[in-house]
Amino acid sequence: MCGRAVGFAAILRIVIVSRETLQELIAAGEVVVEPLDPDHMQPASIDLTLGTHFLKVDENSIDRITLDSELRYLDLHTGADEEIVIPPLSFLLAVTRERIRLPANMTAFVEGRSSIGRIGLFIQNAGWVDPGFDGTITLELFNANRLPIRLRAGRRICQIVFAQLDRSTTRPYQGKYQHQSAAVGSRIHLDTTAADS
Repeated sequence: MCGRAVGFAAILRIVIVSRETLQELIAAGEVVVEPLDPDHMQPASIDLTLGTHFLKVDENSIDRITLDSELRYLDLHTGADEEIVIPPLSFLLAVTRERIRLPANMTAFVEGRSSIGRIGLFIQNAGWVDPGFDGTITLELFNANRLPIRLRAGRRICQIVFAQLDRSTTRPYQGKYQHQSAAVGSRIHLDTTAADS
């Protein structure tokens, strides 16, 4: 019984990929992060930067949000030297400047940088980054303050952490957000079952 428990625990062990291993995987072309600033590589993650495309729910076009109707967004773009303002207690979708490609034996997750969170800007990626994903990362930004926050494209905004799977998946990601190159709104209305992501 004890042996089985130890074996099961070993299977569930998560291996976070180190900076050194990431450098090797990127050099071999197995993992893609482009463009990549070497200064953005951390001991166990890579800092990602803010792109120039944003989406805001078009609140004037609907009276409620449902899961089975397509949601309309306002398309917001900024230039490289322009700022985007996130009003108090407001939600925006943003995009990373970097494109990410994962092999079938790795997954990743995105977290907001600690320094960003400490000013009341909460950041997550819109979903887990599945093995086989290829594209930019759509980010969820929420300003928890009563003051607006100004952001500029190119600013380090979040960090991506890579994890090794216990084995390569036979069904790498081919979902409805594959190859996205801009901020992409929810496509939950395309789900065929409650289990779709």
